[in-house]
Amino acid sequence: MAAPNIVNVTGITGKTAIVNPTTSGNTIVTNSAASGQVYKINFITVANVDGASSADITINFNRSSTDYPIVYTVTVDNDATLDLLNKSLYLEEGDSLNATASVDGDLTIVCSYEIIE
Repeated sequence: MAAPNIVNVTGITGKTAIVNPTTSGNTIVTNSAASGQVYKINFITVANVDGASSADITINFNRSSTDYPIVYTVTVDNDATLDLLNKSLYLEEGDSLNATASVDGDLTIVCSYEIIE
């Protein structure tokens, strides 16, 4: 698990991940081991598309097979959007972001990030 020196980058590629999290959990973004890259997470937004019921979201930062909660069972009201991360977060090699919802089909996650090489 390493992070390349981001002072001497050779490329930055903008990406957006869209995930509909389930109760069994989903990966949002993964920086694979030995990628030689660092992922800069810019923001994470969750929208609740259910017109009648709220739903909870949990987002974990995973490193070395250990989950570290960024957001833990935060309620997203029906027909509402919630900004969950609006400061930068870096994923080193082998790190990932994962999401679990309290209800299947109610939430949509949009995650903007950059792959830095």
